[in-house]
Amino acid sequence: MKKIYVGNLSWGTTDEELEQTFASFGTVHSAAVIKDRETGRSRGFGFVEMDAADADRAIEEMNGKEMGSRPLRVNEANERPRRSGPRRF
Repeated sequence: MKKIYVGNLSWGTTDEELEQTFASFGTVHSAAVIKDRETGRSRGFGFVEMDAADADRAIEEMNGKEMGSRPLRVNEANERPRRSGPRRF
């Protein structure tokens, strides 16, 4: 399974719309638009998880395509490094 980063989403994009957009390339295991913790508003990007071959095809075909009149930035997601700051207890 591969995780895809989808950037430059319009503010009104929902998880369901993101899933439907990528479903034409294969089974979508998860799709989530990332929201601000405090306001609950979209942060303009999301993640989609798909099988590797389907994800590669989706990345190639969707990068630069328009969704909601905005050109998407689509690529393989990089794992975020763990933060090494002070821990809260």
